[in-house]
Amino acid sequence: MDDSDLAKNAANFVPFTPLTFIERSATVYPERLAVVHGTVRRNWRETYDRCRRLASALIAAGVGKGDTVAAMLPNTPAMVEAHFGVPMTRAVLNTLNTRLDAEALAFMLDHGEAKVLLVDREFAGVIKAALVIAKVTPQIIDVDDALYEGATEAIGSIEYEAFIAAGDPAFAWHMPDDEWDAICLNYTSGTTGNPKGVVYHHRGAHTNAVSNILEWDMALHPVYLWTLPMFHCNGWCFPWAIAARAGVNVCLRKVDAAIIFDLIRSERVTHYCGAPIVQSLLVNAPDAMKVGIAHAVKTMVAGAAPPASMIEGMEAMGFDLTHVYGLTEVYGPATVCAKQADWSTLDIGERARLNARQGVRYHLEAAIDVCDPASMVPVPHDGTSMGEIMFRGNICMKGYLKNPTATDAAFAGGWFHSGDLAVIDPDGYVRIKDRSKDIIISGGENISSIEVEDVLYRHPAVLAVAVVAKTDAKWGETPCAFVERKAGSDVTADELIRHCKAHLAGFKVPRTIVFGELPKTATGKIQKFELRARAAAL
Repeated sequence: MDDSDLAKNAANFVPFTPLTFIERSATVYPERLAVVHGTVRRNWRETYDRCRRLASALIAAGVGKGDTVAAMLPNTPAMVEAHFGVPMTRAVLNTLNTRLDAEALAFMLDHGEAKVLLVDREFAGVIKAALVIAKVTPQIIDVDDALYEGATEAIGSIEYEAFIAAGDPAFAWHMPDDEWDAICLNYTSGTTGNPKGVVYHHRGAHTNAVSNILEWDMALHPVYLWTLPMFHCNGWCFPWAIAARAGVNVCLRKVDAAIIFDLIRSERVTHYCGAPIVQSLLVNAPDAMKVGIAHAVKTMVAGAAPPASMIEGMEAMGFDLTHVYGLTEVYGPATVCAKQADWSTLDIGERARLNARQGVRYHLEAAIDVCDPASMVPVPHDGTSMGEIMFRGNICMKGYLKNPTATDAAFAGGWFHSGDLAVIDPDGYVRIKDRSKDIIISGGENISSIEVEDVLYRHPAVLAVAVVAKTDAKWGETPCAFVERKAGSDVTADELIRHCKAHLAGFKVPRTIVFGELPKTATGKIQKFELRARAAAL
């Protein structure tokens, strides 16, 4: 067949963008509830109008294609609106980590060339300090939130409600010229040196949002609780996924177990996402908080494999746990541990082992593989041959902003290199062994820190754990475990070492155990770089 005379045109090709999701929901389900926050309850028509007001006001303020609009906001309605209003101007949304210090924020504002900055009053102080360091001078828009009870300071030229009030609710927003155009800028955690700016495109945001829906088999009108920070990988693309399903965004300023359970009950929350530390907080909350939740709740966990105690705890609450895996560079989750029907008949230990795997590619990710990073040859599916996890497809970043060297290295050989070491089991499921920098080499033998952590998590007294390498004169390195005990526990290091000896080869057993609260990022990930520094000082 020769179809060379057939060409793309305005009728048969339109760029993919998640902005079309909110337009459709506002048209088809205008009166359906869209946003809940304290006493605020807005439908999809009102929310769409507010997003268009924001876009219109930003354009009036001089924002245009390729400009960066930064947001220092918690999970509030303004943050939901920014995910639509900013790209409606063809500008790029840069959501800032609300737990960063002034120096890191100043770097991001400068590197991303922020033209406008939305700031919740809670973060006025740190932003004010950042702007003293930064070279850019963005227009500051203060965002008030009735649920914020702390001291407030106005550092901007106008408050958010007044700013969008001047915008046009009927604003004819702009489709991207190309689905490859940038939609968002996210910064990696930057544990060594400056963080890298990860650029997302409209096609990828659209694609991952739809994949989220497919992985969860998400029906119309879900009620989604924002336990996951929207600044983290744009909330794993769920602001757009919820709009696509005309669902409800139940906002949450801060993670608090009592508030979360209250909202799950009162709003009949059907879905939420969270890092392991958030899930553990809920599992270990007093039983009195959990009373009265009789409806089905689905939750996603990422960041570390869910231990058996977490899976068991979720099942006891009636929550259905899905394990996903990804990185900032792949829009958040890009693989899922898809459950097989026969797993439900297995005991909790075996279910935990199977569910702890990173699994298979998202529906709309083109491919995932585990390859030798030097030869790029895929490893055999034998569960033992180790390589690096690689991604390929539309759910991969455009690249790193102003960093062509890092971009070229990340995409070497036509795959995105994750930096995570893994094996592939005979059933085709990927299983992480470790980050390449977290492998412990003791006496020439490789020790997976994840394997040791999994064993420690099986002890009923362990709330959180991280294992890192500690320099050893004889062995080169030995495992050092940092352990956060559950409330009321007085488990000793000797007890935990005996527990490890029952499940691990002797050379893998931690030689050192340190008790105390673990340092975590704003998304609940344990900061191993800080623990490595602590171990070096022991």
